[in-house]
Amino acid sequence: MDSKNDNFSAVVFGNGDLKIEKTEIPTPGENEVLLAIQQVGICGSDIKYWSHGICGRFTVKSPMVIGHEASGVVIQLGQNVKHLQVGDRVAIEPGVPCRLCKVCKGGRYNLCPDVVFCATPPVDGNLCRYYAHAADFCFKLPKNVSLEEGAMVEPLAVAVYGCERGNVGLGTSVLICGAGPVGLLTLLTAKSLGAGAVAITDIDQHRLDVAMEMGADHAILIDTKDNKQAAEKVVNIMGFSPDVTIECSGSNDSVCIGIYATTPGGSVILIGRGTMQVTLPLVEAAGKEVDIKGVFRYANCYPKAISMLANGNINAKRLITHRFSLEQSLDAFKTAVDRTSKAIKVMITPAQ
Repeated sequence: MDSKNDNFSAVVFGNGDLKIEKTEIPTPGENEVLLAIQQVGICGSDIKYWSHGICGRFTVKSPMVIGHEASGVVIQLGQNVKHLQVGDRVAIEPGVPCRLCKVCKGGRYNLCPDVVFCATPPVDGNLCRYYAHAADFCFKLPKNVSLEEGAMVEPLAVAVYGCERGNVGLGTSVLICGAGPVGLLTLLTAKSLGAGAVAITDIDQHRLDVAMEMGADHAILIDTKDNKQAAEKVVNIMGFSPDVTIECSGSNDSVCIGIYATTPGGSVILIGRGTMQVTLPLVEAAGKEVDIKGVFRYANCYPKAISMLANGNINAKRLITHRFSLEQSLDAFKTAVDRTSKAIKVMITPAQ
């Protein structure tokens, strides 16, 4: 990896098999830009593709470039691109919809059946040196937003969208299940939106300690397999049932805890991805009129997330705990899954 003119990429070949491979430098289409990728964060879905070859309903069936939380610098413009210039620093929204279907025209383009999303099989991701992407899904970063923060826009957009789905606003009481990167960003987002008491749960005390440092009102260790008992613990510590629960861990148990804990008439928002078939106390939810809402990525949230970073409402840099070069990608993934590393957000720098 000694030539700046080569496009080296982190490629997942199968379960636990990740290699740095030389790939072609793409030529941008007329509505695309070619980017020199600067920073890429490791997401939970990246880890699942690397470790198990599957995430939700998507399965890795052939070698795939991993990575979708990225920022880059524009180095070439497609002939129709007018709003960006060579040298612009951008955050990359990784999902590109058809823009033409009923769903897209209704504004919820994240649900487009023909969306093409980075590092979602069989589409290659952007943990590489050079990457071509739709120009209208590249968002220019303000001068006071770093390229590392630019890579954090993607998970922050998830948090923003989750809070929108939960109607989080002034005085809303919130329970967040999971103190990983998205859970912590959801904490910061909820606080930025004026939420009242915000509690967060996890099975890792270190992450709960971080959550308290970042402004959580309550950080609750889940130390029982009895979901009703865990929900009672949450309500007792908060002093009341939360208006909304935002599940960010991918734990089936956390969804159940959320249903039991949430106030009647409240909402449970599902950001995390557990198993495909989940046993839930639906009669409990129905009797309390607790709405269960899904979250699939985000829509129209990148400008909001960038604004929150630029105006100082969100300090996403606090979550970045480890940094690696592209050559060290395998070590980066191993660190991300190693509980003893105390990693929260692991960042990789493809640029030389």
